[in-house]
Amino acid sequence: MSELRFGLIGCGLWGGHHAKAIDRAPGAVLAAIADRSEENRAAAKAAHPAAEIYDDYRRVIERDDLDVIDCVLPSHLHYEVGKAALEAGKHVFLEKPMAISIDHCDELVALAAERGKVLAVDHELRLSMLWGRVKQLIDDGAVGTPQYVLLELSRFPYRFGSEGWRFDIQRVGNWILEEPIHFFDLARWYLSSHGEPTSVYARANSRQPDHPELQDNFSAVVNFRGGAYAVVTQTLAAFEHHVTCKVTGAAGAIWANWSAPDARSPLPTFGLRYLVGEELKEVSFGEVTGEVVELNQQIAALVRAIREGSPPPVSGIDGRWSVVLCLSAQESVDRRTIVEIPQLS
Repeated sequence: MSELRFGLIGCGLWGGHHAKAIDRAPGAVLAAIADRSEENRAAAKAAHPAAEIYDDYRRVIERDDLDVIDCVLPSHLHYEVGKAALEAGKHVFLEKPMAISIDHCDELVALAAERGKVLAVDHELRLSMLWGRVKQLIDDGAVGTPQYVLLELSRFPYRFGSEGWRFDIQRVGNWILEEPIHFFDLARWYLSSHGEPTSVYARANSRQPDHPELQDNFSAVVNFRGGAYAVVTQTLAAFEHHVTCKVTGAAGAIWANWSAPDARSPLPTFGLRYLVGEELKEVSFGEVTGEVVELNQQIAALVRAIREGSPPPVSGIDGRWSVVLCLSAQESVDRRTIVEIPQLS
């Protein structure tokens, strides 16, 4: 079977990791890279000499020898690039969020279905041996029927991003769409036996008097049918990068954690323990886990999915749900009330 040829749009800090992941994926070739930054283009050429380098992403999408477009641009550009790539007959892998409006998410999902192309979203935590093992324990009945999920992130403040886009509300959408979106995805995944989430109540505040829309502290309670609920909470006013997950059910409990100086550290500390009845068990891991490792796994899985005609690890529908949860949570913050979550028609 012929190799899948990738075009990468955006090759900054995180885009560079995407480029390496494509290079490592069996059956994939990084054929083209686009970036507006002269410095990034020079670094990309040095690191990936076989790839053609462009300063305009449109020149990559218009090439008829590419199979997949991987978009790692600021959030407000995901829809624009994703739509252009799907219309050009390419499979698409979008960084989260897949778009910053529900209408744009719906349009991308519909367009992918119309063109018969794979639309995948980068929620790499689902590929994690740590967070994935939590899901496996839940599905295996280790805690009985899951009733409660807590996902907490405590970390240092966000970086500005290229040209300060992450601190511009028009380009970032909101800060819930940055990191909490991953944990909304995990919460929905962990509590999938209860169906889709039904409502959310959220609170947030900012340490920046001149920019109250950029909220450093955020917490949300997401309700599911039957009384199950998830808490997603984040602070950007702390230090390092620490993630905690707790799950309780009718018959047991799970506790997992991941800590490092930052999210891309190659040497994190992490662990997972769970209680079944009165027996406390600890899971041993033989390898390191982290978002760079999971990115490699997700792109390799995407290649397999396209070749085999099977669903990708995280579909456009999954990506849409994550955006819906984030925007509903932001609406709850703004209105200070419970918000009913719109269901997929």
